Amino acid sequence: MTSIARTLTLSLGMAAAVIFFAAVGLVFWLFIAQEPERSACFAAAYVLGRATEVNPGDRLTVRPTARLEELKSQSPDLWYVVAYGDVTSEFGRERRPPLPVSLPFVGPSGLSMLKSLDQNSSFCMVVMHTGHVPELVMMIGNAHVRPDQIAMWFILKNLLEISLYAAGYVLIVAIGVFLAARFVARSIERVTKLALAIDPAAPQGSISLDRVPAELKPLATALNRAFDEIHAYIRTQRRFLGNAAHQLRTPLTLLRARVEDVDDPALRVELIHDVRRLTSLVSAMLDLARLQNGTLEKRPIDLATVTRDVLADFSPSALDAGIELSLEHSDEPATMVQGVEAAIRSALANLVGNALIHARGARCIRASLSRGRVSISDDGAGLSPGSECKLIEPFQTGGTTRNSAGLGLSIVQEIMASHGGDLVIASNRGQGTTACLRFPEAASAMPIQRAAELT
Repeated sequence: MTSIARTLTLSLGMAAAVIFFAAVGLVFWLFIAQEPERSACFAAAYVLGRATEVNPGDRLTVRPTARLEELKSQSPDLWYVVAYGDVTSEFGRERRPPLPVSLPFVGPSGLSMLKSLDQNSSFCMVVMHTGHVPELVMMIGNAHVRPDQIAMWFILKNLLEISLYAAGYVLIVAIGVFLAARFVARSIERVTKLALAIDPAAPQGSISLDRVPAELKPLATALNRAFDEIHAYIRTQRRFLGNAAHQLRTPLTLLRARVEDVDDPALRVELIHDVRRLTSLVSAMLDLARLQNGTLEKRPIDLATVTRDVLADFSPSALDAGIELSLEHSDEPATMVQGVEAAIRSALANLVGNALIHARGARCIRASLSRGRVSISDDGAGLSPGSECKLIEPFQTGGTTRNSAGLGLSIVQEIMASHGGDLVIASNRGQGTTACLRFPEAASAMPIQRAAELT
């Protein structure tokens, strides 16, 4: 996609160039159209002046230049007189009418159109200031010059002035283009900042049209409409998730009651285990939906207490699997975070349950606490390189077992996102896997820790 500022610069630059050359062409056309004889005389005087040389000793020489010869060939009745003081050089004397001017001539510099003494013809007289006295005087008659020659000689004679005008014009246009591009860029930047200021968790916000330029209001209106549609879609999805989780609770309760009637003890234990995991998953979905909808209030929660309770719940399962559960505290005793206890408990249960089920060869699962974070680590076989991010995606189980829906880590990530935190998974092949829940309190504690290290 082409840059708007670059496109604006090129467009205005091309338009300015066209306007400049059109203005020069208009001036030249008016110069020729209003006074064709004067313009022809001007061009002929330029050619004759370029061919004339005043040598030391006041010797006057008119060189037969290509342009002068061309002028003579297309003007069969051409005549001219070039005078420098008492020295003259004349061409076409037989065609020259009687002149009303005597030589040497003393007068102001410039170009004048004069009539011959018999008033039957006109000619032009050009007095050129040479910086010395006398001045160079040229009288030219019956000159025929084509318009293109007039244009070329006009430009050549006024090349310095035209260049200065062009440079000034280009400078003014460049400044104007730069300011216009900056204005467009700043306007877009202002709209972008307004859009970025909208909370992704609450996209019902809109861009204030009062602070948007008129040219960008259609874009801002379209963005506001898109934000409204996204917010409506998110609300629909959250409402569906909450309703589905709520509707599933009753069938699960009935299913748990019927499982108790199973005669086979081994099968009953397995079914109870599956129903318990499914109930935990549904509860997590319901808590997540309520948390996203803002119906659950965040309160201070002690991560140490919640972690200890979760490990206690999984102790029987760990004992049956021959896996040791342990809890470690760091030197930082503060483990309070703001959140929903049921949701955080569900997230930790998912991590511990995943470690028990998926950590092949693990003999120990360790929970580590520090300010604003809790980590669940195992000493199992670890994960293959690059598979950590895939496990967070829905319905990804890592290929270690078929007894999982693959929704646990995805829900954990959603729970952490709703708390303003994140889920980080790190694994080394053959050395185990670590899943860490980091809350906003962990980021706020970093400056304190750095200050402590410096002291």
